[in-house]
Amino acid sequence: MLRVLYLLLPVVLLFAGSMDARGQTQRPLLLEGTQTVFQRVVTKPGAVLRTTPDGQAAAELHAFQPLYVYQRQDGWLAVANSNAGGPNGWIRASEAVDWRQNIVGAFTNRAGRERQFFFESEDQLRWLMAHEALLQVQERLLAQAEAGIIEGAEGVVAIEPEEFVNIREELYLMPILDFVEDLHPVNYEDVLLMKVASVPKQAEKPESPQKKGTGGEFDVGIVFVLDTTQSMEPYIAATQAVLQQTVREISGTEIGELVNFGAIGFRDSTDAVPELEYRTRTLIPLSRRTDQAPVIQAIASATQVARANSPGFNEDSLAGVEDAIDEIDWDQLGAGDPIDARYVILVTDAGPKDPRDPNARSEIGVAELQADAEGRNIVVMTLHLKTPAGANGNHDYAASRYRTLSNFAEREFYFPIEGGSEEAFAATAQRLVTALTDHVRIARGEETVLSDTETGEDLAALGRAMRLAYLGSTRGTQAPAVIEGWVSDKAVEAPRETVIEPRLLVTKNELATMAELLDNLVRLGEQSRDTQDAYTFFGQVRGVIADMAQNPDRLVNPDTETLGGALEYLERLPYQSQLLQMTEERWGQSAMLRRSVIDGMRQKLAQYRKWLFDPTVWTALYEGAPDGELVYAMPFDVLP
Repeated sequence: MLRVLYLLLPVVLLFAGSMDARGQTQRPLLLEGTQTVFQRVVTKPGAVLRTTPDGQAAAELHAFQPLYVYQRQDGWLAVANSNAGGPNGWIRASEAVDWRQNIVGAFTNRAGRERQFFFESEDQLRWLMAHEALLQVQERLLAQAEAGIIEGAEGVVAIEPEEFVNIREELYLMPILDFVEDLHPVNYEDVLLMKVASVPKQAEKPESPQKKGTGGEFDVGIVFVLDTTQSMEPYIAATQAVLQQTVREISGTEIGELVNFGAIGFRDSTDAVPELEYRTRTLIPLSRRTDQAPVIQAIASATQVARANSPGFNEDSLAGVEDAIDEIDWDQLGAGDPIDARYVILVTDAGPKDPRDPNARSEIGVAELQADAEGRNIVVMTLHLKTPAGANGNHDYAASRYRTLSNFAEREFYFPIEGGSEEAFAATAQRLVTALTDHVRIARGEETVLSDTETGEDLAALGRAMRLAYLGSTRGTQAPAVIEGWVSDKAVEAPRETVIEPRLLVTKNELATMAELLDNLVRLGEQSRDTQDAYTFFGQVRGVIADMAQNPDRLVNPDTETLGGALEYLERLPYQSQLLQMTEERWGQSAMLRRSVIDGMRQKLAQYRKWLFDPTVWTALYEGAPDGELVYAMPFDVLP
């Protein structure tokens, strides 16, 4: 079922679309200097939609509702929810704020940093960031906030929510109205100072259903993704032993009812080697069980490893992880009660198949897979067995990929096992599983099994992050009640920690346009065999873009000098990529650069196609929105 934005109640504009004098569907005004970027505004509190300028009021609009602008006339704006069909009514220009970037802010999980403040002006934000007693001032402001007297102090208009608000689970709208790129005064690294808008939601979010047998308590799901090829037999047995010990310790306790397990096995391409029997297999699904014996038995059966050799040293571990993200029932749809803390533990001694490998199942790369997992609040952890068999160059390759895959909340959960030591593996696996069960004990106010030193800072911070996400979800936490305010994308006291991640609010039509353009670029790029072909590539691309421009749903600029220039709305973002900057001259200069760009486009294209067909990704901004105008807050790092 498609989600409807709950931060802003939907408003049905009351007038039919219109045609211009030539009988063509009207389009909104364009931003100056562009051919495909429409003018948009967000409404201020109290904005009223009228039938004509100074005419009868037709509806009161909700604050910060995004609208397209079709006409500007003597202090009035002709507006509509849609970018096709013409205006639906008029609002005063003074009742809206121009929204030029079409980007929104998404809170990160604040585990490991302090809550951040929103200031009335950019200067007041800079005052705190550059204060020589920053930590002391911040501590005083936080104390005032907890006492309920923060508003107005030192220009503060709001404070970040205490719990985490997951923008993918429940879309909220925090438009970024303006931004300034600068250097953070603490470490002189890049920082984005942003003017954002926000408003409280208009209706309370319904309470989450109580969990069967747990009273709605915080619980954990752990899914093992096991390499079941020949070399892994002793490690699977060790995983079974770790799980047995954990189950023995928690069996019959309340903790035992709150820690849930599942397992997936993976090998390699059965097309290449049918004797492998399977590429991936769900050994046992994730489910809430009072008896974990079936899980232990399922992992025991996985010790019957493949007897055939895989095609090459690397295995299709990404297929196993992708199944753990997509196929495991994290939301427990039958019970209507999602798993709260979600962990995938990958166990392998081989690197992942590269998406370019003909024996790989998917063209999705590790960066795209990691972004998708984190968006669903799933942590991927990797136990990488660096056995002697992979020492000849594979370990470095595998480590670089698994480090990227095993990121969550800007922390890395990659655990290398040097020399493939069985003893070191068993000890690391035991520590990891125990730390994850300790996350439940801490949530219940119980004493942990591991000490702080044994747990380590990253795993402790991860537990806090998961509890903040759980509390945000169960309490219906929302974006702060800010009308307009300035905030830094990095924590003022910890400038390496991201606070608010800028995202592009992309429509399904816009993502389909990106996918179609990338599909054509990859196809034409693959046909370029030499430098001469590379220089003719741009001419072919212009032809493709010209054809796409004939489709009114594909908003592309045919008069572009860069590959990314066809998507003009990307050029106006605080984001740059090789594709956006790729000129005809640069494209023709380097075959290695072309290869890198094409591979990156192919991996992003695979992810776009998944999102386009995943109804849980898309949200209607207004009641009755057509399919092409559903929206998704898209992270910058997966843009073309």
